[in-house]
Amino acid sequence: MLLPPKVTPRAFERLAAINAKEPAPKALRVAVEGGGCSGFQYDLKLEAAPAADDIVIAGEGEMAAQKVLIDPVSLPFLQDAVIDYTQELIGARFVVQNPNATSSCGCGISFSM
Repeated sequence: MLLPPKVTPRAFERLAAINAKEPAPKALRVAVEGGGCSGFQYDLKLEAAPAADDIVIAGEGEMAAQKVLIDPVSLPFLQDAVIDYTQELIGARFVVQNPNATSSCGCGISFSM
């Protein structure tokens, strides 16, 4: 059985801050697609509603309204991964820490397995 990735409280907090400015809350979709400089790449975007077959990861407590969506095709690539939010000198962004990736490019968006 494939387990969904973990989402950090910091990622849910940032999603809540983004949604505070939206007329209706949106979910963060994390998908894996072919392409990028290493073979696969992450596609992160906001969506209004989950698809019928999405895995929905909801925050806990005050963050229960915040949701992360994973499609069933991307799930095997994201097993045991951690979705986080980071702020660095180069900017702030959602990141995927994926133990399944054997290598990744400098930007952290592209990886190989």
